[in-house]
Amino acid sequence: LLADAEVLAGPDPELAATMGFSGFGKKARTFDLEAMFEQTRRTAVERSRKVLEAREREKEDQAEKEFRSPCTDSSASAASATGAGSTLNQRYLRGSSESEDSSDEDLTGPSMQSQTSAQGPAEDTDDDEDDEFIGPPLPPGFKDSDDDNDNDDTEEEDNNPIKKIPDSHEITLQHGTKTVSALGLDPSGARLITGGYDYDVKFWDFAGMDASLQAFRSLQPCECHQIKSLQYSSTGDVILVVSGNSQAKVLDRDGFPVMECIKGDQYIVDMTNTKGHTAMLNSGCWHPKIKEEFLTCSNDGTVRTWDVNNEKKHKSVFKPRSVQGKRVIPTTCTYSRDGKLIAAGCQDGSIQIWDRNMSVHTKFHCRQAHAPGTDTSCLTFSYDGTVLASRGGDDTLKIWDIRQFKKPLNSAESLPSFFPMTDCCFSPDDKILVTGTSVKKGGGSGKLFFFYRETFQKLYEIEVTDASVVRCLWHPKLNQIMVGTGNGLAKVYYDPVKSQRGAKLCVVKTKRKERQAETLTQDYIITPHALPMFREPRQRSTRKQLEKDRLDPMKSHKPEPPVAGPGRGGRVGTHGGTLSSYIVKNIALDKTDDSNPREAILRHAKEAEENPYWVAPAYAKTQPKTVFAEVEPEDDETDKPEWKKRKI
Repeated sequence: LLADAEVLAGPDPELAATMGFSGFGKKARTFDLEAMFEQTRRTAVERSRKVLEAREREKEDQAEKEFRSPCTDSSASAASATGAGSTLNQRYLRGSSESEDSSDEDLTGPSMQSQTSAQGPAEDTDDDEDDEFIGPPLPPGFKDSDDDNDNDDTEEEDNNPIKKIPDSHEITLQHGTKTVSALGLDPSGARLITGGYDYDVKFWDFAGMDASLQAFRSLQPCECHQIKSLQYSSTGDVILVVSGNSQAKVLDRDGFPVMECIKGDQYIVDMTNTKGHTAMLNSGCWHPKIKEEFLTCSNDGTVRTWDVNNEKKHKSVFKPRSVQGKRVIPTTCTYSRDGKLIAAGCQDGSIQIWDRNMSVHTKFHCRQAHAPGTDTSCLTFSYDGTVLASRGGDDTLKIWDIRQFKKPLNSAESLPSFFPMTDCCFSPDDKILVTGTSVKKGGGSGKLFFFYRETFQKLYEIEVTDASVVRCLWHPKLNQIMVGTGNGLAKVYYDPVKSQRGAKLCVVKTKRKERQAETLTQDYIITPHALPMFREPRQRSTRKQLEKDRLDPMKSHKPEPPVAGPGRGGRVGTHGGTLSSYIVKNIALDKTDDSNPREAILRHAKEAEENPYWVAPAYAKTQPKTVFAEVEPEDDETDKPEWKKRKI
């Protein structure tokens, strides 16, 4: 207040003009601060005394109503009067002392009323301190209504897992025309890679794509070999490429080669003594924890682990065996979620699991997991690591507890599979199992089936396209489902609410317009040592130069289309400009029959006689009369003897 009073009382006109008081035309007032403080103190004391008296009266009225007897009434009234007087004197003194102590503060109005109201029931003050809400109290039953709704929604989703499937929207990426046999997503979900039977590997960047959905890179890392498997490492910086040859490759994020596994000696019988695979690869995957280690399986009957930093030799070899102890071919392989176990599905229908550090004997095995002679196309562990799902070539999908490996927990049948890499995968919450089905050409649509993990009840199905569904991948961070089909498509299913990033980034971008004017620009040749008269002026702005070239009739002249038919306007026709081409064209068009040359010459005799042009006018006086031989009828010669007949 002192500072405000000094400012308001100051006679400085510049300050008044700055503060906006110059337009009133009045001088600033002066204030007596001591008088103001004294007046404020008196007002506060008076109001607090009135409030206290009113409260004492209310207490007396309540006491009179409770005690109706006259004797107790008189004593109670006397006691209440003396008590009221003492309390009044005490509270008056305390109120006056508090007002004097707080006289340095800005106390205007009923301060004691606020203090006494603040000294209400302790429960109210505690509730106010705990809640700390601003504004009037909420009506009963409305306090946690939003939370209740959210809880209801989550309970509904838990009770109905179909609502967790993100299939409301989809985009289609055109990989090619042949089967998309491999899919891979990096851990962050920013890039997708697809590989197929057309030997191509294509890179798709969701953040860099627009609505045209074009791949930013395409390459053939393994020349003329079909791509069997593609997978990003746990860090996302390198890619494992497994193709139809015997050597797996590792590429970096942009598709440039990092390492290539060595090929083994195919003349050595014991596969342990070879440095690499000697036959076609079937599958491969990265270690989930160690970023430099990966796993491959091959038709040479081995499963091998590799180190990216050592391409000269494998790390370890696992050799699956049949019941008779013979070599059996592994068709798929995978790591457990913690990386401690290695599982392989074999052609004799068995699933064999080793400890990663012990390659001699299997830790778990099931001999009759699937039908013998069929290719088990996929093995995958659940996120909790206790359950193994297998997709068999016998049109089944089974789920196993590896601790009780003799019998499957659940099984689903009548799921056709024509490809040796048909996939199955778990949902991010580990409650749903997904797989695709194969169809023959013209035999219907390939579908994506969703099974509940606990009961193996079929929850949902999606008709993808009129071809087989080969690969499927449910990314846990994006919450989007990627599907590779038999007709060269890669589809991405997503939900705008439940899904994150991924396909949502590229569908909102418009297609880029092609700049056709760029074809008109001329190359700028830099000649630093040329003479000034021959030096070209430096182009300052490409856009301005394009606009100038567009206005120039010579530079922006549209090339005329080729002449169709005879030449015109000084332009030669399509047949060519040489004499030989002209003659050849006319010969081809001449349809007259020149089999009888005499008749061909005499055909022009009458016209030459009536209208002589070349030879006849020059020899008009000396030209003899032409005499032609008359053809005798053939009947005359029939009567002659043979020796008199003309010999032809």
